[in-house]
Amino acid sequence: MDPDLGSAFTLEFFDAPEPFLHVASPLLCADPVLGSVIASVSERTARELAAGHDSWAEVGAPFDRWWLVVRDGVGEVVSAVMRTATFKPYPTFAMPMPDAAARALARALHERGEVLGGANGALPGAEVLARATADLLGGEMVVDKATRLWECTRVEVPPAPEGRLRLATEADAPLVLAWFTAFHAEADEQAGREPDPTSGEHNTIDSVLVRIREGVEWLWELPDGTVAHLSGAGLPSYGVSRIGPVYTPREHRGRGIASYVVGELTRRGLEAGHRMCLFTDRDNPTSNKIYAGLGNEPVVDMAEHLVTR
Repeated sequence: MDPDLGSAFTLEFFDAPEPFLHVASPLLCADPVLGSVIASVSERTARELAAGHDSWAEVGAPFDRWWLVVRDGVGEVVSAVMRTATFKPYPTFAMPMPDAAARALARALHERGEVLGGANGALPGAEVLARATADLLGGEMVVDKATRLWECTRVEVPPAPEGRLRLATEADAPLVLAWFTAFHAEADEQAGREPDPTSGEHNTIDSVLVRIREGVEWLWELPDGTVAHLSGAGLPSYGVSRIGPVYTPREHRGRGIASYVVGELTRRGLEAGHRMCLFTDRDNPTSNKIYAGLGNEPVVDMAEHLVTR
C-alpha cells in the first residue's frame, strides 16, 4: 500500500483484475452504473487471461497496467481507478474520487517514474489528477473531450424503420472493425474537433471477433441486404449493460435507424433485468438530444484530460 502523505486516504495497487475485483466489488455493487467502465473492462480482461491470452503484451506501453482502490481513513473502499487503456497516452479511468486522493495518486505515479499522459473519468477527480500531474511535470493540462454518462430506466422506442436487427457474425468482422475506426473519427468531426486516429479504444480484428463471439455487436440490415448501422450492447457487469459504440454511415443517416436500434437494445436489456447506460459526447448536441428523447437521464459528467510537457 502507498499512503497519501498527510491525508486520510490510502492507495492500493493491483497488477491483475481478479484480486482488484475482489476488493472493489462492494463499491462496484453499490454504484454499478458509475463503475460500469471499470467493471466491464476488468471482467473482460479477467476472461481473456483465463483463456490464456494477454493482449496487453502486444501494446508496448512503457509501464505495466494496473488497477487501484482508494481507501478512506477507516479502510473502506471509496473509489477505483485503472490504467489499462491500450492507446496513447494510455490514460487512467477513474470513478468519483476525493481531490486529496487524486493528488496522492499523481504523486505516487510521479515518484515511481510513471509518466501519466492523460486522465479520464468522473469529475472533478479526474481533472484534479491531471492538473496535479501537470504541476509535477512542469507541464499543462487540457480538456480533450467532455463526456456524459446517462442511464435509462424507462425507454420510449420509436417506430422501426425498414429492415431488420441482427447480430453481427464473424463474416462481418472486417466491416465492424472499419466502423469502429470511423466512429471515433466522425465523433470528433461532429463535435467540432480535429479527428485523431490514435484516440479512442484500440481495436484489432481479433478483439472485434471476441466481441462478435460474445454476442454484443448488432447490425441493422436494409431490405436489400445492405448493412446500414452498428450498435454495441455490452455484456452486463454487476447488472449493468452499456450501449456503444453507435455508428451509422453518412449515406444511411436521417432514417431513424440509430434511434430505433438504441431504443430497442435498451428495451431488451431492461426486460432482461439489466440496468442500461451509455455515454455521449457533451459537444455533440445531436446525440444528446436523441438519447434524452429515448428516456435516458444524465448520471454524471466526465472528461478526458491530456497532460503535456
